[in-house]
Order: sequence, then C-alpha cells, then structure tokens
Amino acid sequence: MAEVLVRYFAAAAEAAGTEEETLSATTVGELRTILKDAYGEPMQRVLASGSFLVDGVVSRDDARALGHRVDVLPPFAGG
Repeated sequence: MAEVLVRYFAAAAEAAGTEEETLSATTVGELRTILKDAYGEPMQRVLASGSFLVDGVVSRDDARALGHRVDVLPPFAGG
C-alpha cells in the first residue's frame, strides 16, 4: 500500500480533527473507507457531497489510483 499525504479543508478538517496526515491507501474508494471508519458520521457527511482532488484533479471515481497528495474538500456554496 502506498503512503499518500491527505490534506483536509473546512468541514473535512473539522471532521478529521487535523489539517493533514499521511495514510496508506491505493485508490479513492479505499481512502474513502479508511476515512469513514476513522472519523465516522461527521466525515461521512462531508464525503457524501464533497470531493477528492488527486494530485490537483477532481475525482469521485472510487477506482481511481491515488498519487502523492489528496485534498479532501467539502461542498462549497456560491460561485
């Protein structure tokens, strides 16, 4: 399993209790499961409508391979 830097923003950082950490995961789906198991309902709410940026590219595909960095973003209002 590869190590990936996971950075959290806004509500995602609140749910995780940190702004970043290094985790072992190889796909978006695997990371999603790790985050839900580790941080429970608050993170589940963020992930339900938020998104992942995998090395700067938005991905909601659970099969997508992870790169070196993943940003966990809550849904944003406005435009």
